[in-house]
Amino acid sequence: MLTVVKGWGQRYLSDPQVVLLIALLGGGLLLVLWMGKILAPVIASIVIAYLLQWVANILERWKVPHLVAVSIVYCGFLGVFLSGIFILWPILRDQLWHLFDEFPSMITSSQHFLYLLPEQFPEYITKEMVDGWVASFLLQLKESGKMLFTFSLASLPSVIALVIYLVLVPLMVFFFLKDYRMILSWFMAFLPDNRQFLSKVGQDVHKQIGNYIRGKGAEVIIVGIGTFIIFYLFGMHYATLLAVLVGLSVLVPYIGAVVVTIPVVLVALFQWGFDHHFAYLLLAYGVLQTLDGAILVPLLFSGAVNLHPIAIIVAVLVFGGWWGFWGVFFAIPLATLVKAVIEAWPRPVPTFA
Repeated sequence: MLTVVKGWGQRYLSDPQVVLLIALLGGGLLLVLWMGKILAPVIASIVIAYLLQWVANILERWKVPHLVAVSIVYCGFLGVFLSGIFILWPILRDQLWHLFDEFPSMITSSQHFLYLLPEQFPEYITKEMVDGWVASFLLQLKESGKMLFTFSLASLPSVIALVIYLVLVPLMVFFFLKDYRMILSWFMAFLPDNRQFLSKVGQDVHKQIGNYIRGKGAEVIIVGIGTFIIFYLFGMHYATLLAVLVGLSVLVPYIGAVVVTIPVVLVALFQWGFDHHFAYLLLAYGVLQTLDGAILVPLLFSGAVNLHPIAIIVAVLVFGGWWGFWGVFFAIPLATLVKAVIEAWPRPVPTFA
């Protein structure tokens, strides 16, 4: 057994560049596990700057000076950032509170629809079963309310930290944009001169993850705006809140679309019941989701992330289980990194006697 392990190690781990890559990945993993919460604003700033750098590079190719290009891009980002805080967030907050106020009425309305099931399917569902479902749901809702209240009191320091992050993140985004070449040069100075393997992995990851982040950003905006237009034209309640949720749901492949459909259906059912407005809305919503999967995703991600659907689902489950929301958010970029490392891994050339 030891001979087999030793032979495998000599075959695949004899290259010093491979050992260096393993050390860098392991060190990065330990850093995230150890100081992930502390470094969260830094990581968020890097992701945002990485996304904006693409626009700054386009401006520089048009002969715009670097500092001017960075200033233009940063002002655009700051405008969107402040609009989200002072315009979008109050709307979302108000709609969320209205939704909480109407929640008891929604529960009562849902009970009415549930009590129709024993009449239509008496051999499968009884009134006692429906009473049990409602009682269980109300009990879980009560427990969730207690947990939310406790979390709200315990998270007051986090609110202060959030305010600090709102100041630090935009500031760090500017410096990452302005000095990214200097930062990269400083980091590369610590690496050995012979780093062809690292360069190959870095180029593959940069190309695929860059395309993925830009594509996902565009998909979130397009799907969110398209959903808002549909909900607004139908006069649906909480159109802005639900549109934002649907737009963000595309960040979680497959699972996000299923989960976000639940509140959409519940709100529409409470507003219209089982009439033609409800059916037309679900039809329009289904068409939008179909267009997103059949046309928009292939158009935005053609050749960007060549991962099998099973690999994507496994990545979401694994990284989400490890790091929660951020693990789900970065699942595909991390899976892309793993794929790039595996494909670039040096393999010995087979010899034949």
